[in-house]
Amino acid sequence: MSQDFSSRLNDIELKWQERWENEEIHHAEKDEDKEKYYVLDMFPYPSGKMHMGHGRAFSLGDAFARFKSMQGFNVMHPMGWDAFGMPAENAAIDRDTSPEKWTMDCIDEMRDEFKRLGYTLDWEREVTTCKPDYYKWDQWIFLKMLEEDLAYQDDAEVNWCPSCETVLADEQVENGLCWRCDNEVENKDMNQWKLGMTEYADELLEDLDKLDEWPQKVRKMQNDWIGKSKGAQIEFDIIDGGELEVFTTRPDTVFGATFMAIAPEHSFAEKVARKNEDVSEYIEEAKMRDAEEREEKSKSGVFTGRYAENPFTGEEIPIYVAEFILSDYGTGAIMAVPAHDQRDFEFAQEHGIEVRKVVEPEGDHSFQEQAYEGDGDHVNSEFLDGMEKDEAIEEIIERLELQNKGEADVNYKLRDWLISRQRYWGTPIPIVHCEDCGTVPVPEEELPVELPEDVEFTGQGNPIETSDTFVETECPECGSPAERETDTMDTFINSSWYFLRFCSPNLDEAPFDQDEANYWMNVDQYVGGIEHAVMHLLYARFFNKFLRDQGMIENDEPFERLLTQGMVNHPAYKCPNHGWIYPENVEEGDICAECGSSLEVETIKMSKSKNNVVRPSELIEEHSADVARTFILRAAHPNKELDWSKDGVKASAEMLERIFRLVEENEELIVSKDPSLDEADLEDRIVSSRIQRTIEKVTEHTEDHEFNLSIGEIDRLMTELYRYRQSDPDQAIFSHGVRTLVKLIAPFAPHTADELWEKLDGEYFMLEESWPEVEEELLDEKAEKTQEYFERISSDVRDIQEMIDDEPATIRVIQAADWKYDVFEKVSEVETQNIGEAMGEVLTDELKPKAETVKKYVMKAIENPGKFSNQKTELEDETEFLSLNKERWENEFDLDVVVETEKESENEKAGRAEPGRPAIVLE
Repeated sequence: MSQDFSSRLNDIELKWQERWENEEIHHAEKDEDKEKYYVLDMFPYPSGKMHMGHGRAFSLGDAFARFKSMQGFNVMHPMGWDAFGMPAENAAIDRDTSPEKWTMDCIDEMRDEFKRLGYTLDWEREVTTCKPDYYKWDQWIFLKMLEEDLAYQDDAEVNWCPSCETVLADEQVENGLCWRCDNEVENKDMNQWKLGMTEYADELLEDLDKLDEWPQKVRKMQNDWIGKSKGAQIEFDIIDGGELEVFTTRPDTVFGATFMAIAPEHSFAEKVARKNEDVSEYIEEAKMRDAEEREEKSKSGVFTGRYAENPFTGEEIPIYVAEFILSDYGTGAIMAVPAHDQRDFEFAQEHGIEVRKVVEPEGDHSFQEQAYEGDGDHVNSEFLDGMEKDEAIEEIIERLELQNKGEADVNYKLRDWLISRQRYWGTPIPIVHCEDCGTVPVPEEELPVELPEDVEFTGQGNPIETSDTFVETECPECGSPAERETDTMDTFINSSWYFLRFCSPNLDEAPFDQDEANYWMNVDQYVGGIEHAVMHLLYARFFNKFLRDQGMIENDEPFERLLTQGMVNHPAYKCPNHGWIYPENVEEGDICAECGSSLEVETIKMSKSKNNVVRPSELIEEHSADVARTFILRAAHPNKELDWSKDGVKASAEMLERIFRLVEENEELIVSKDPSLDEADLEDRIVSSRIQRTIEKVTEHTEDHEFNLSIGEIDRLMTELYRYRQSDPDQAIFSHGVRTLVKLIAPFAPHTADELWEKLDGEYFMLEESWPEVEEELLDEKAEKTQEYFERISSDVRDIQEMIDDEPATIRVIQAADWKYDVFEKVSEVETQNIGEAMGEVLTDELKPKAETVKKYVMKAIENPGKFSNQKTELEDETEFLSLNKERWENEFDLDVVVETEKESENEKAGRAEPGRPAIVLE
């Protein structure tokens, strides 16, 4: 794209953005007479700069919002900021400012960048989670959960950094060290606030089946995270006193238990550690690792010196502490059956523990090499011998209950949500602690409990604790001196219901207006990163179900349809002398501009540390917003990774420039007249059908989020219209094609579309125009087949031209003999895959002399039925195709074209002719 056009397009974009804003074209209002469509992008954290991840996600959502608007839906596409969090607090410390000022400055800068891309965002619905008018309702919902006993305090083991004096999330612990100060992290029991998500575990799991328009991958991730397991609780007495309770999904294998394993955090492990130095040291080391690291150490463990008793055999079973056992799943203790669990097997091999078979394998199996985890009859299991799995489980549970040694049980990996954070920049938990009254909720009329401003940011501890004006208060119940809760809420709270606040963002009396929410909800199309597949989406589903049970909304699930986009990659350049360098320091041939060294090149996720970040603002400045959007949507399927490419950006720019030229260079030819095929010639009918098929395909691809395929179809239609313009086009058909092209590009390059639509005397903004629909009367299937035939034979001619050295003067096209069409028809009706049987059905006495050719057709149909079917052409049709296309081939190749039948031809290659694939000779 020329620099002049780039500058012009930037001016055009600013013009239309001003018009859209003045006319409030993107503002949505409830309208019972129109079907609503709620499009939502996961709202961004205001880091100060818009990055390509934002650009990709919001371009995807915006394209769909525009598409649905043109289809006649009442579209809401709101915008907000997920504005609380530790990064703002750290930035405040680093810059000697307040988190609020830093955050609001970032929002102001990012808002301008988002607006510059021309998204359909309804800025009148903008919400910012760090503002009291928003987080007041975080607190209100918390109090409602408190009333329902879903919010509660409990002792919980947390990651504690003694240097920073704060709790860290698991992702903030790297190799046992604090991400901020690199000091060793400890495990610490603290009284923390939790939300009872497990009360909704079954519904969260079962309702995944309703989400059939979510990616299967995401549903599986949520299913695995909830982790429902059916089994039994079994009590094992500990020799010399005490007991171990285990949960197992295979209680029927209890006769094969040859050791017990407990988590390092288990109370019995800590009891043993007080007297056993080896156990104590092992526990301390294990606690320094996160859950993922611990599960990888499946062979690691230490013997406690103690034994448990098998409740059915009385056998003594050694008890080990093993770090692959996690305290937050089941009871934190397992009975290990190494013959039938691979992890137990590996542990047993490492520690010299017996492997005892209790399920008979189906087929050969070596218990010296691995566990057998399949089904089979029970053996070495006393009263269970001969039983299969389900019968044996039922029998063992019945006996456990008779002996008071266990019972049937269901377990979940899902745990209640720990929301306490010992930091400043978050929603204050609306609780007062009184010596006389205990834990007291702040009265609803006193909300919001606002964050104090008189705090000290030192990088250590919770800044809120430095504010006496905040901490010191009166008990709402008795009036005595009391202290406020200084923990703030996990920032996932803010994003767990924001989609509801968008329905009525300025409401003062409630978190959202119920009538508005019941009109707009649920979100019809949600767009965001796969990294939020579990936590955010699970929390949002939990909140939605709770608010439904409070009678505030009607729908069970918040998000109907989910699109998860892939990451954006960009080449990164590493110099052996200068490390990772900026792309502008690269010369042709991947050479460092400073030292001339050859560079190591990787296409990886954009990263500040690798100096390969490209921001949308840079792309807009150089090319334009529409080019940025078109490239982002065209370069890859939304689910796939997008590789940044200068050539891809250039191709998108050139495409838009060609669309402009097509309109502006032909304005005198473009009329407002309905096209008709009544007097149209072949070329007109072909183009007319191509226009309708493009509408059909672009609509289908856009509905399926295949925006890259949609833009490809638009590009091909544009090329067809350019070609058509060079002939003597039907004015109404050409005009219809151009107008359709401009409408189809609107979701992807909206400024371009509105500018060109105005030139074409469009009455409205493109967003208010109707999406093109296929007009059946403008389709001509015979013309389409003629064109398909033309393109197929043209491709064959080009292939032959590449293989010969001479400059031909004539193209000889030889049509297959009549009898071959009859054979093709008979072969197409054969259903057997056996060549001999097929030949028996096809080969008549008359065809026996041609048996070799018939066999070739039979084999072709059996080996590649799709290709055979596509090639098969009726005799009359092919005769007509050849007649209609003869002159077109002469114009295409500037050569004489001779069309003849195999029977007429004297050329030695005539016998190669087949129905749908004539023999072609260049002479």
